[in-house]
Amino acid sequence: MPLYPVPILTDGATHSAEQFRAMVQDLARGAEGITQGTDLKVTQLGTPGASVQVASGSGVVRGRANAFQGSYAVRNQGTDTVSIASTGGSPRSDMLILRVEDPQYEGSLNPAVDNINYFQIISNVSSSATAIPDGRTGIPLARIDIPASTSTITNAMIKDIRQVANPRRDRQLLTFSPAGTSTSISNSNGTFAYFSTAPGWNIAIPAWATVVRVRVDIAQIKYSVAAFIGQLRATFGASLTLQPVILDDNQTAIRRAVAVVADTLTIPDAYRGTTQLLRPQATGTTGNTGTVAVDGSSTLIADIEFFEGPR
Repeated sequence: MPLYPVPILTDGATHSAEQFRAMVQDLARGAEGITQGTDLKVTQLGTPGASVQVASGSGVVRGRANAFQGSYAVRNQGTDTVSIASTGGSPRSDMLILRVEDPQYEGSLNPAVDNINYFQIISNVSSSATAIPDGRTGIPLARIDIPASTSTITNAMIKDIRQVANPRRDRQLLTFSPAGTSTSISNSNGTFAYFSTAPGWNIAIPAWATVVRVRVDIAQIKYSVAAFIGQLRATFGASLTLQPVILDDNQTAIRRAVAVVADTLTIPDAYRGTTQLLRPQATGTTGNTGTVAVDGSSTLIADIEFFEGPR
């Protein structure tokens, strides 16, 4: 019958492997790849040689041999080593994958004595390949681009092509209204300064985050005195800076405008699991004669979204 006779984990019932694979597929939302950003990472040996090492970790592999095959939960417990053949007179690209070969659907392996999932090298793939080039069941981990006449594999040759099956994301929307007018920024030398009455936001960075998208809006920013020409940006921690945008207001007297700065930043290893300050700042540039500030009529908005990826 098309409908499984009993649902998973019914007391007293038995369930087929196919039914459990269907459950894995459902729980993974049909996705495949590594579980977390550090799982199954491929690197050179401690002393580079004719092999690479695959870190511990887990993942989900979706079956491709049959429409009803479902998905496999796979795990590497500890570090494994995979040999790489040396090259001759021409360069070569190899792809290292985690392969699943289930004899219910393909091949002739015996689960009682054979490894049904294993690391496999697909030799001589395209030098830009990031996906398995045929229909075999597996997930890609790395492409190794090997120069001619080479037998020693280094990290410089290893291209990470892992994908997180269900990457985590976390979004924070924060606001702030200054209690008073900040010190005016009026320089013309390109030196950035913070708005004195806008202390910024202390942002908790998830330990799993690899990328953050940040947008800072100031509505309304205050111009005065004369025409202002300069830039607006924001800093995130001690080392990350959002791409500056031009502030260009060719008017006089007091006036208002909306200013926005945004960027996509890679999270440094040292930032994960820490709290870092996000704070906007501005500067005047050559020819500036005006001032810019925020005050009690300004609202600052920070929209921060963290993403998980391989690392």
